Amino acid sequence: MININTKLPTVGTTIFTVMSKLAADHQAINLSQGFPDYATDKKLIAEINQAMKEGFNQYAPMAGYLPLREQIAEKTQNFYQAIYDPESEITITAGGTQAIFTAINAFITAGDEVIIFEPAYDCYAPTIKLLGGLVKPFELQAPDYKIDWEMVKKLFSANTKMIIINSPHNPTGSILRKEDIDALIKLTKDTDILILSDEVYEHIIFDGEQHQSVALYPELAERSFIVASFGKLLHTTGWKIGYCLAPAKLMAEFRKVHQFNVFSVNTPMQVGIANYLSTSNIYLEIPTFFQEKRDFFQQLLATTKFKLLPCKGAYFQCVNYSHISNEKDIDFAQKLITDFGVATIPISAFYTKNVDHKVLRFCFAKENSTLEKAVEKLKKL
Repeated sequence: MININTKLPTVGTTIFTVMSKLAADHQAINLSQGFPDYATDKKLIAEINQAMKEGFNQYAPMAGYLPLREQIAEKTQNFYQAIYDPESEITITAGGTQAIFTAINAFITAGDEVIIFEPAYDCYAPTIKLLGGLVKPFELQAPDYKIDWEMVKKLFSANTKMIIINSPHNPTGSILRKEDIDALIKLTKDTDILILSDEVYEHIIFDGEQHQSVALYPELAERSFIVASFGKLLHTTGWKIGYCLAPAKLMAEFRKVHQFNVFSVNTPMQVGIANYLSTSNIYLEIPTFFQEKRDFFQQLLATTKFKLLPCKGAYFQCVNYSHISNEKDIDFAQKLITDFGVATIPISAFYTKNVDHKVLRFCFAKENSTLEKAVEKLKKL
């Protein structure tokens, strides 16, 4: 027998895999995992096909297809008035999660402390632990999941190496505002603390709010990795194409890890996306598209017993069910699948410690007909 000394003894299969499999087993409507069920733009598919026909089928440059990096640089300057050099400060990655994993791997070593805000996307903490780092979670509270920066300051120590922020936020749909950014600038001033800003939902923001990218603030940008995702923007989560922005000195370290992790990313998709974005207004269309879905889904959910929590961005709606059942959220979520035919994600899965706030997350990046069918089932609660 081989004695295995696991590096992640408390980590099991991700909740997204668990709930999606359970949904498939019971033929439930899957509002758990965050992927659309509607078609990708045929023009984008045609661009990918054309790239393949034109011979873009071998390795892309390690940093990514240059015209795509140039487009990202132009878009970042237009939206955030920030200049990033396509040659040395932008890298195409195999999705946002790979970019997050790589940024953490490039800098975190044993004993380094990383502050995260929970509920948090579930790849942050395991990656930190894998490297021997220490997770310093700050627990946010419903309904608005607002950050108390004075309390966050108490988590700081001489070993604090990185802070991970995420806005618009998965899973809660909350967003950071300028006062949050001002507080973060104040806390990190005159320190060597790095910031990893998960901005994969940057264009899915509602009610006229402005996305507070760290790229807008030179004091933060100089110490930050910014992670973004074409999967969220183009409704193509299965393609796993994302990118990372960072100052040249930070990006040089990022690429040291990236080149031995995936080296480079799917070439025809990079070429096709670059060509598609050159003639598309999708950056401007996305907020309206998803706000209509959010509003539609909220109207539907208002006919159920759930209490809706605020949703200012991303494509997730959280609900409280404490007045319906006293069951743990994982048990209640499983019950919704087996007894009512609708899959959700229990929010406790986004915490490092054992919590149960009686909150579930629904994904509304679905056809309206899918949302209607799901709510008809949920009304039977």
